[in-house]
Amino acid sequence: MADTMQNPPKIKRRIRWSTVSDHAILIAGSLFMLIPLLMVMQTTTVPDAEIIKYGPQLKIGSELPANFDKAMFEATGFSGANTGMRMLLNSFILGIGFALGKILLGMMAAYALVYFRLRFASAAFWLIFTTLLLPLEVRILPSYEVVQKLGMLNTYQGLIIPLVASATATFFFRQFFRSVPEELVEAARIDGAGPVKFFVDILVPLSKTMIAAMFIIMFVFGWNQYLWPTMITTDEDMYTLVRGIKQITQVLEGASVPEFGRSNLLALIAILPPVFIVIFFQNWFVKGLTESDK
Repeated sequence: MADTMQNPPKIKRRIRWSTVSDHAILIAGSLFMLIPLLMVMQTTTVPDAEIIKYGPQLKIGSELPANFDKAMFEATGFSGANTGMRMLLNSFILGIGFALGKILLGMMAAYALVYFRLRFASAAFWLIFTTLLLPLEVRILPSYEVVQKLGMLNTYQGLIIPLVASATATFFFRQFFRSVPEELVEAARIDGAGPVKFFVDILVPLSKTMIAAMFIIMFVFGWNQYLWPTMITTDEDMYTLVRGIKQITQVLEGASVPEFGRSNLLALIAILPPVFIVIFFQNWFVKGLTESDK
């Protein structure tokens, strides 16, 4: 009896083959999606002439350090200003400014629509929401003309300000603000909190998960912008990373060999910040989108 108490029988766990197969399918799908990235990575390690002659190969070369130095520290244009570091900085400024501007404007618009009891609040919201039917490509010529007349070409203001209005952020923040209990609003009024204090001290802290979710979406969208930076930036020191990669692939140097190694390495570097942002804010992103439906 004592031996039984000291050494209880071990319970064998059954292998759930359905779970194993599900994970195997997910792992196989992930590896399949990594194949293009591995092919691009391989092309950064071999000379550009070999890429043109043989295409993607299985061997790993020794050109990665040289391509990294050229990609990050050597200029590709005529001014000597559009190095990879400079273009990376411009992309960060565009992505972060784009995301913060859209979040701030969307929160303020949603706050006014939900809490100020405007007579035409619903009509104003749907009018804002219909702007989703007018993407940048539709209104790019009038937008460019306005930016040009305001003297904001080749500036960070010109890159960010014309794009910060966001019906998407307004919609999600409106849904979230409507889920805030009315008792909380009444308690804030009793404590003497005005509209600004209620917004800053109560709504903003409650909206952290929603802010994180919107930041991911807007940062990735702003980071990947190509058409708008191409339109309004002619100075090479204002090129973003996506804009610069396209220029590198169009430039022929030396023996008329495109610099595939440098451009592909910059493409891999351009992938990393959005990936890190998504991984870092992953839990908040899920919570922000699910809490908006409550």
